[in-house]
Amino acid sequence: MRMFPTPLSSVHRGVEQAARILSEVLQRLRRELKPGVVTLELDALAEDLIRSYGAEPAFKGYVVEGRRYPYTLCISIDHEVVHGMPSAERRLQEGQIVSIDCGVRKNGYYADAAFTVGIGAIDATAQHLLQVTEEALWLALEQATPHNRVYDIAAAIQQHVERHHYSVVRELSGHGIGRRLHEAPSIPNFVPTGNWRWRFPNERLRPGQTLAIEPMVTAGLPDVRVAADGWTVHTADGSLAAHFEHTVLVGVPPVVLTQW
Repeated sequence: MRMFPTPLSSVHRGVEQAARILSEVLQRLRRELKPGVVTLELDALAEDLIRSYGAEPAFKGYVVEGRRYPYTLCISIDHEVVHGMPSAERRLQEGQIVSIDCGVRKNGYYADAAFTVGIGAIDATAQHLLQVTEEALWLALEQATPHNRVYDIAAAIQQHVERHHYSVVRELSGHGIGRRLHEAPSIPNFVPTGNWRWRFPNERLRPGQTLAIEPMVTAGLPDVRVAADGWTVHTADGSLAAHFEHTVLVGVPPVVLTQW
């Protein structure tokens, strides 16, 4: 598998540029993650960095079912799976695990990536959850080749996660990305059966397609709930959750466009 940076054809240059900026932002944010940091300050830093590159935050102002997301980052802590909201009252604390999810729009093209890290020292159980989830992402990225299908990616994630007795979230998925933040196909983190197959068709992958693959894994049951803020998705049983994501170009081998 090729890693970013790598030369691409001109048709993919826009996604590559967005991914390059996003990678710089995430690497900077990663250095700031320590006990006592205010999550809203991380959000402001991310927005300033993105705009300094002549780009825009992809999440800020994004509308879902009539709700407009007001921040640059999603910062999800411990039992929050995704879409956690920064706040002046939320400070990072020793022992927490924190997911940083960010998207960038540059010249009409998008990139999206996320990682989860421990704040200070974390216990062995949390560390193992992070390790398995990141491993699942890399196994999934290897499947992003022409003539494979969506379920090949899903199977790689589900098999690895469940082998370690964790769960994959069903209600949320990865996605295509390019001229829009969310494009077809949806990429589940499990192999759908029954009615799930209608929601997640097993599409064949195409050369040059760009995808955002993102395992979302819980230490307990797979069930999730949405908080009163309308955005934050958390585990229903209060178990820890981890989330890793890269933007990848389908090819032989696949090309990972983002870094953290």
